[in-house]
Amino acid sequence: MSRALEILAPAGNREMLSAAVFSGADAVYLGLTGFNARRTAGNFTPDELREAVQFCHARGVKVHVTLNTLVYGRELPGLADAVRAVAEAGADAVISDDLATAQLIKSIAPTLHLHGSTQMSIHTPEGARELAELGYDRVILARELSLQEIREVCAASPIEVEVFIHGALCMSVSGQCMMSAFLGGRSGNRGACAGPCRLPFDASPALRPGKPGKACHLSLKDMDLIPYLRDLMDAGVASVKIEGRLRTPEYAAAAVTACRCAREGQPYDEQLVRDIFSRSGFTDGYLLNRNDGAMFGVRTEADAAATKAAAPKARELFRRELPRVPVHYTLEGGVEDGGIKLTAADEDGNKVILYSADEPQTAQKDPLPGIERALAKTGGTPFVMAELAVKTDDPGFLPGSAWNELRRDALDKLLQKRSAAAPHAVQPYTLPDFAAHPAGGLPALMARFAAVSQCPAEYAEPLSLLVFPLSEAAAVPAAWRKKTLLELPRITFGAAEAKTAAAVAALNPEEFGGLVINNPAQLRYTKNWRKYGGLGLNVTNPMSAARYAALGLQGMLLQPETALSAMQEVAPGVPTAALCYAHLPLMLTRACPLRNVHTCAECTGTGTLRDRKGRDFTVTCSAPGGAGLRTVFNPVPLYMGERLTEMPVDYAVAAFTTESPARTAQILAALFARQPFDAEFTRGLYYTNN
Repeated sequence: MSRALEILAPAGNREMLSAAVFSGADAVYLGLTGFNARRTAGNFTPDELREAVQFCHARGVKVHVTLNTLVYGRELPGLADAVRAVAEAGADAVISDDLATAQLIKSIAPTLHLHGSTQMSIHTPEGARELAELGYDRVILARELSLQEIREVCAASPIEVEVFIHGALCMSVSGQCMMSAFLGGRSGNRGACAGPCRLPFDASPALRPGKPGKACHLSLKDMDLIPYLRDLMDAGVASVKIEGRLRTPEYAAAAVTACRCAREGQPYDEQLVRDIFSRSGFTDGYLLNRNDGAMFGVRTEADAAATKAAAPKARELFRRELPRVPVHYTLEGGVEDGGIKLTAADEDGNKVILYSADEPQTAQKDPLPGIERALAKTGGTPFVMAELAVKTDDPGFLPGSAWNELRRDALDKLLQKRSAAAPHAVQPYTLPDFAAHPAGGLPALMARFAAVSQCPAEYAEPLSLLVFPLSEAAAVPAAWRKKTLLELPRITFGAAEAKTAAAVAALNPEEFGGLVINNPAQLRYTKNWRKYGGLGLNVTNPMSAARYAALGLQGMLLQPETALSAMQEVAPGVPTAALCYAHLPLMLTRACPLRNVHTCAECTGTGTLRDRKGRDFTVTCSAPGGAGLRTVFNPVPLYMGERLTEMPVDYAVAAFTTESPARTAQILAALFARQPFDAEFTRGLYYTNN
């Protein structure tokens, strides 16, 4: 069993950084101001980042910087500057989810390591392989995987694998949630999640119409996989990540300490880990493939009181620095030389040499035991004595205070050497000029249907393109097939990926118009097809769009949080599309909120969540149990029918989910006639300044 497993801790601010490092983290992850998925954390300016890297590197701790939010075209110059700042600070890696960020890193600072953020929704072997081909050094897996699924990814992955070990669980698969953006105007994909899923969303079937929901059936307990840390090591995981940049220094220290003990097979204070933060306890449901109602929980007053009581004990974990940097001493000189020469060296090639201020005297007894004790007193520093090599026959006697002074000076100077900045080389780079999409035109209409039976036959001809799920391929009439795109699932867990690949392989690419892919993994088993990018790719800027076009996409749907002004910046040389009608899928989740009120055997495959305002959110299920995916839809549809000419894209897409064929026909008629909507609707974020 390898002991090289990295313990990766959150550092939302400088105090948290110190707590994580002093308690023994091997690496920390932190945000540069802007461009990270926790914009409400303290985060670090470029100058603060440089100081943080020096502090960490002096102690043998790596620094990973998060640049993992959706980026718009106008922000690309700032993103390039952020990459330069990270490189000049000498950080070890960037955590990124946008292909634009990846391209900028490879162009500006190619020696920076690139880690694929969990927001890329990578959860399968093919996803890990694709990230390796795209130039990533590490994949951070989605939190929803079972231990067996993690093993399978590790066995197949050509790059390092990182998993979350402890902390909050998003209800949605990370990177695929739009709930905060469309319910509150604060995008989680842009680092500003308001956490609406922690509010009441009630799946209880007996609620009276319009009555507000009170139960929190979208609130998951925090995950705690620390008891399984050595199983994850055996599986081949390279790094275990503690979630929580918005938490406290005490939280970071408690989790890091527990992980260090677990890595060594030693017991740890489980009660402290729970008390310092939990939501009615923890869950290991995903890891054990036990996705049931026991996964759900809320933060109670008792939990908050336990945290307050546990804080002093947790603070003791980082009151003094954990010594862990080996220092090798060499002792030369002595009585005959009229002085002592002490060399202190680390294992990275740094070395300092000091000479005693006083002349040693002839010793009355063996001085070496006393010298060893004095040099080993490294407490309060990151150093621990690895060895003392004595290259003198008679070191003589010096007072203990003299040896203590030599040790302090040596370690201070060695720490200064280890703190020296080591920036990455930065290459000259000029952002390309990206063409803007023409404005004022009328985009062609295309439609996505949940099933062939939902598509009104009279609209199959006037629609420019039809989109159906891959599972509907056999049902698509022959006359429609050349204009039909088959949509691959946004998420496929475990064996579902191989089944999807087999289903694609069984079809004739010449028979259909193409495929809609929703995950980078799907690039790998669709090579003979015309491919279009779907909702799951989160395309928001011209650089990532151009990168996907270079990877073979013939067109792409822009992420629906993108304002129309930002859409106009995206013209990658292939058609772009945007939603003109949809009950937006606010959340994709492997955990099922309906399991709070009934079992899979009792479920019809659809259900409802009632929020605190009395609104009903439809929930659909792709399959029972852990293999399935649940989708939570916005009750109010997006609609742009009378404003289609304001959409700077080539295709306007009407996406139908649970509508009846008759209602689908009504909406399509309104879109073709460019008429206002006949019920409550939203323009989404199209007219915002995002």
